[in-house]
Amino acid sequence: MREIIFDTETTGLDPRDDRVIEIGGVELDNRFPTGRTFHMYINPQGRPVHPDALAVHGISDTDLVGKPTFAQIAGDFVDFIDGARLVAHNAGFDMGFINAEFARLGLPPVAPERVVDSLALARRKHPMGPNSLDALCRRYGIDNSRRTKHGALLDSELLAEVYIELIGGKQATLILDTAETARVEQSIEAVEIAIRLRPRPLAPRLTSGETEAHARLVAQLGDKALWLQVPGAVRPAEALS
Repeated sequence: MREIIFDTETTGLDPRDDRVIEIGGVELDNRFPTGRTFHMYINPQGRPVHPDALAVHGISDTDLVGKPTFAQIAGDFVDFIDGARLVAHNAGFDMGFINAEFARLGLPPVAPERVVDSLALARRKHPMGPNSLDALCRRYGIDNSRRTKHGALLDSELLAEVYIELIGGKQATLILDTAETARVEQSIEAVEIAIRLRPRPLAPRLTSGETEAHARLVAQLGDKALWLQVPGAVRPAEALS
């Protein structure tokens, strides 16, 4: 399965008016990095970078002078993501901008079913948070010391590591393939294990006081208490007699 972990930087927050100024992407094949990446700075065609956005990613209007427009890089980007699942952190933001840029060029939008939001995955796995990219890097021991500013390619590389952790990909890679599994199973000899009964039961670890306290609690639950349906359960009357 081919996946593209990607990130964008923009001039602001509104995809209707603001523009994409940086795209970074990392290719995974069956959850392994292939070494293929995509990275472009993009001229926003007269749309200035908002000061708040500049404070986040550090890309100034001057930095974008002479860079290609989105129309000039769109073909390469479409080729790079063709047929792949797309993964982004807070994917709704990034896809809103990508699809807005596609719409300006008359290109079809990316179908929602192709997109995975790693932020949503993180929130399900770690509901108490925090689930920012930096927080997840700390949680999983991923070195993000180079991330002094947001950058599309660096963020994509970090997110690829985080995503693999979120989906348990590292553990999955330890599983032998089908052919190897069959070969190993054929080499294993069956061993009969005899289970013998203890000559005498183990001494109970509960004190008589603990047993009585439990019996009083069960008695308060009534005759329909689930505890009384457990095979061999001692009924309160028996424990308190």
